[in-house]
Amino acid sequence: MSEEEIERAKNHFGELIKEQLIRIEKMKIQKDFTDFTTKDKIIVGIVGGDGIGPFITAEAQRVLEFLLADDVKTGRIVFKIIDGLTIENRAACGKAIPDDVLDELKTCDVILKGPTTTPREGDPWPNIESANVAMRRELDLFANVRPVCVPEKNIDWTFYRENTEGAYAVGSKGIHINDDLAIDFTVTTQDGSDRIIKAAFDYAEKSGKNKVTVVTKANVIKTTDGKFLDAAKAIAKNYPTVEMDDWYIDIMTAKLVDEKRRSSFKVMVLPNLYGDILTDEAAEFQGGVGTAGSANIGKQYAMFEAIHGSAPRMVTEGRGQYADPCSIIRAAGMLLEHIGYQEKAEMLQKALDICGLYEKKLVLTGRETGATGAEYADYVMETLSDPNLAEKYKKFV
Repeated sequence: MSEEEIERAKNHFGELIKEQLIRIEKMKIQKDFTDFTTKDKIIVGIVGGDGIGPFITAEAQRVLEFLLADDVKTGRIVFKIIDGLTIENRAACGKAIPDDVLDELKTCDVILKGPTTTPREGDPWPNIESANVAMRRELDLFANVRPVCVPEKNIDWTFYRENTEGAYAVGSKGIHINDDLAIDFTVTTQDGSDRIIKAAFDYAEKSGKNKVTVVTKANVIKTTDGKFLDAAKAIAKNYPTVEMDDWYIDIMTAKLVDEKRRSSFKVMVLPNLYGDILTDEAAEFQGGVGTAGSANIGKQYAMFEAIHGSAPRMVTEGRGQYADPCSIIRAAGMLLEHIGYQEKAEMLQKALDICGLYEKKLVLTGRETGATGAEYADYVMETLSDPNLAEKYKKFV
């Protein structure tokens, strides 16, 4: 390895450190979370994304408009369609989020976002960053919240995944030192760790779940994971009614499928990569990633999305209209809760469980053998219209 190669790597690493130090200073001056109950007008951005994204997002928007019809009429709720986050447009601009799209996103209070394609090796697109990762960073959406609830299996989990640091923080900024060596980076900050861990403990305390499990690999990744775990231990002292335990990510993935152990987990808080892996595993218990929604929450903005990918093959094969909208409709329910419509969010959760887990009058197969996304959304709205929805739900659970 030449001295020139080493010097280039040192300069590259130095620039990354400068970027992170600037980010830390911004975190230190953050305001409190937005209180939506005091807002006279809430702008909901609808971002279709690409692949099956526009198909399923349109159905989730219809469900939201159905539930919020009265406030849409008065102008308190305004839907804003934001195009331009397709892979074609992002590739043409050479950016994860084109500047004009980012400007539009910042005019919204909350965003409902469809899946977006992230290019990988061998794809016909340039190697641009994930739009999700970029949006989380640009809007500082530091808390990725994913609930998984399967009553018949005694599962009621809420994951708090750190969203802006870890292995994904500078995921597109690794460096090939030479043909023999490539290095990526993981980032953990004190402020970044504190705010996600505190959010998890706040939720555990307010929800009555009263237990937080911290997941790391601090026995091996001693510096960054060690900082995260140390932060959790310090914060736990401020929550005397909330129990804390910690597990390593490898054994934690096993214990989620352990019927004797899994029901003891309530609220879990994890660094970015571990949270991504574990929440996909957890989603399988309630029917797969196609059934799970995700919230990305910051102090000012919040974005809600399906946790699955854009499935471009379905569109090229002419099957986009058969894509399953359940995941993003669940995300829409989380959006409702975030902006203060708790009762409507609970109604939607019950309707989705009835339609997808219990009654199953319509089945989604992704093909002509099953219902279209529009037919399924109609089924959900029909269920929501039932005046006996709560009693019907109780019969199943």
